[in-house]
Parts: sequence; C-alpha cells; structure tokens
Amino acid sequence: MSTKLFAPATLGTITLKNRVVMAPMTRNRATAGHDVTPIMATYYAQRASAGLIITEGIAPSANGNGYARVPGLYTPSQVEGWQAITSAVHEKGGKIFAQLMHTGRVSHSANMEKSTEILAPSAIAAAGQIYTDELGMQDHPTPHEMTKADIEKTIQEFVAAAKNAVAAGFDGVELHGANGYLVEQFLRPTTNQRTDEYGGSTENYARFAVDVATAISNAIGVEKTGIRLSPYGVFNDMPYSSDYDAIALLVAEKLNGVVTYVHLVDHEAMGAPAVDKHIVDAIRDTFTGTLILSGGYDAARAEEVLQAGKAELIAFGRPFIPNPDLVERMESGAELAQPDYDTFYTPGEKGYTDYPTLAEAVV
Repeated sequence: MSTKLFAPATLGTITLKNRVVMAPMTRNRATAGHDVTPIMATYYAQRASAGLIITEGIAPSANGNGYARVPGLYTPSQVEGWQAITSAVHEKGGKIFAQLMHTGRVSHSANMEKSTEILAPSAIAAAGQIYTDELGMQDHPTPHEMTKADIEKTIQEFVAAAKNAVAAGFDGVELHGANGYLVEQFLRPTTNQRTDEYGGSTENYARFAVDVATAISNAIGVEKTGIRLSPYGVFNDMPYSSDYDAIALLVAEKLNGVVTYVHLVDHEAMGAPAVDKHIVDAIRDTFTGTLILSGGYDAARAEEVLQAGKAELIAFGRPFIPNPDLVERMESGAELAQPDYDTFYTPGEKGYTDYPTLAEAVV
C-alpha cells in the first residue's frame, strides 16, 4: 500500500523500523500508589511493531501526579517496574520513549500522595471537574502559585525523572508541553499571569518549557529528548489565544539543537479548532530536527504528508487501543477494530490487553 510510512527512519542515534509512532495515551492501569503493573508490560509489548512507542504521561515527581492510577518515575520501585516494560518492548524489536507529564493545576489531592502540593504558574483553578477513585468527580482546586524555588525544584525533578528513564531502559523521553498540563500552563497567557521572567511576554511564556527541555537535554543528551506541543488545543480549560502562535513558534526555534524532535498534536478530531496550516509550516521551517505530526491520521493521509516532506514521523493514538497490530493492519489494508470507550480508563485487563490481533481474531 504505502511506501514511506512503513519504511525505516532515523531518530537521533536510533533506527526505527517504520515511521509509525504510537502516541501517548493515558490508560490509568497503574496502582493507586502510582506504581507500574505487570499488565502494562503486556500492553506495550503487544504494540511494539510501531516504529516508536511514546508512553502514557508519567509523573516526574509526587507533586506532578494529579490523576488516579497514573504511573510515576520518581521512586526506585517505579524505575524497576518500567525496566520490565522497556525490556518487553525491546525484545520485540521496538523503541520506546517515556513521556514526562507534570499535571500542574489539573490535579486533586485525593489522587496524590500525602505532603504534596498542587502547583501552577498562577493561582487559577481549571474549570470543570476531575475524577478521583476515592471521592468520584471533584471540582479542580485552586493551585499554589509557584515560587522561584518551586520552579527550580520542579526543573530538577524533571531532570531526575529523565535520568531515571534512561536507567529504566527507555530510548529517550518526551516532555509533555501539551494538553493543558504544567508546561503548557506556563506557555499560555490564559493560565500564566506572572510578572517575573516566567510570564508577561512571548519570551517569558516560552522560558519554562525551554528551561526544562534544556536541562533534560544537558542531562541525558539531545538525541534522547523530545517535546510535545498542542497549538490550538483546548483540553483542560485552555481556550485558544492567538498569542500562542508566536509562543509555540519561539519554543520550536529555541529548541533547535536541544531536542531531537518536536511532536505537534492537532485535537480537531476531539473538538478543538484545527491547527492552522501556517503554524505547522512555520514550525516545519523553523525547527531543523525531526517533526512528528499527530491527530486523526489514517494510513493514506499519513503517507501523503510524509511524501510531501511535511513531517518525518506520524503518530497514531486511539487506533492503537483496539488494534495491537495496527502497523500490520494498516500495511495490509485490513479493517481496523473499534475500541470499547467504556474501558479506556478503568482498571484491569478488559479493554487493555484483551484486544486480539487480526490473526487471533480470525482464529
């Protein structure tokens, strides 16, 4: 069918067996204490035919773990748990990056360990509610505005988590600068009302993302560092502002030579405004590393974009949930299975590791 999507590609110093990326997707299968579970190794290994897997968001610190049953990468037991996952993926010939996600204001104390704080660039609560296992749906609390000391400590927590990722066998890390979490909370004027060097101007809005990415890159290497951005994304109460175009472009420009890839996600399929072609083209022209595009792609559209040189890699999200063999299905033109939406975030194997491959389904 396609000729480029399924061809090998180089990312930094590693070779990918194809240009299909499994996008990061929260699945909430960790323990209540944010440790990895054995079924997570099965889940990722089942999908190792992707050229690159980017994990679900992993908290770099206890303060950053604001969701129920989301894994962390800040304790020895968490590192050990992730070692089993990276080994399982590598045994299948896959490559895997850890997505480091600090939830910032999108948190609730019922989901967090004791003696933690909900931190954000400004003391502005997110609209809407957040799920907790203990109390059900709860209003988002007002976060504590981060001090300079909080910012410096958080940057070092990201660095420590990146080092833990390498120790756990990951091929690299992706800094989650999208979807309304902490890094994007600094990027957006709607959530960042600071008047110091971390807010108030295009340069200052971009500073935290650039500082974190640079610190990670210095610690583990440019070739092991990527970042995800969501221009025009509105998830987690992040209304679009035209100011963000210049901020996102500046981040991409400043991260030349700092990260090996920029991962741009378009959430139009989930109700957000479509990312304007001009910002994608501008980042394509500005950033000299690998560009990953994500958002509602099928194999035909992915091939078209790759052939046109608009990106080097294409990420697929939800189709990977019910199709562990998504790469093989797309390459053969087989029909894709549909997911059970009710089990996206529930505990256990159902709707997680029990989806059959095409061969298994035929049998």
